[in-house]
Amino acid sequence: MISDGLTYYGPRKGWQLIDFRELWKFRDLVWAFGMRDLKVRYRQTAVGIAWAVIQPLFTVMVFGTLVTWLGGKATDGKTPYAVTSLCGMVPWQFFAAAVTQATLSIAMNAPLLKKVYFPRVILPLSAFVPAMVDFAITFLMLAAVMLFFGIAPSWKVVLLPCLVVATVLCAATFALWLSAVNAIYRDVQFAVPFALQLGMMISPVMYETDTVIPPAWQAVYYLNPLASLIQSYRAVLLGGSMPAPLSMAISVASMMILLLGGMIYFRRMERHFADLA
Repeated sequence: MISDGLTYYGPRKGWQLIDFRELWKFRDLVWAFGMRDLKVRYRQTAVGIAWAVIQPLFTVMVFGTLVTWLGGKATDGKTPYAVTSLCGMVPWQFFAAAVTQATLSIAMNAPLLKKVYFPRVILPLSAFVPAMVDFAITFLMLAAVMLFFGIAPSWKVVLLPCLVVATVLCAATFALWLSAVNAIYRDVQFAVPFALQLGMMISPVMYETDTVIPPAWQAVYYLNPLASLIQSYRAVLLGGSMPAPLSMAISVASMMILLLGGMIYFRRMERHFADLA
């Protein structure tokens, strides 16, 4: 209802999807909040944004050394392990960073929620801005490593933008659920780092699916949306095979169900954020 030039935001139904038209009107806030978080993240650090490169690079080096010492086999050996693992680590680092920051977004902005109205979903989405900056930098590092080993991407690289969009949607799926639940139960923010450590182990970040996961378990394994996504990055960048259609369908269906549920749950709970935060 509009009266004297003012818009009245009255009570609404409990179960609704996110209002994308309203979100578009406030789109500049996503960038504003995101750049604020980016500046705060690297303030008073010695190497600044170089941490975006240091973390995945050293993680790959440690895992590679352990695999060699233990005499294990994490990949098929056709491509240097550093390249194979970085193809998994780069999208995983974006996912982990975006989800971690988004989980805290509602709780950290509690005073703001009590003062002014804007679509609350902007807060978890703004966490994607600094994560995307790091994502771009680590992709440049991956390109440099591929160049060092003389590896050129296959023609499938034209699908890379689709994979980036899918990665953002996958991160948004978990960001909506976790940010809303964390506004009510602050235990979530302590559980998320541990859950991401486990998630890295059950996702093909540092290993290839076909090398480690038995075929009998792969249908269950692909319920993890990141499983087919990371495998697709390797196929697009290194010329390997894409996930089987059934595996891809399982992962996509899993992600879409979680995403739809996350949008509905976030929309239902945002009415209470100002009181709970």
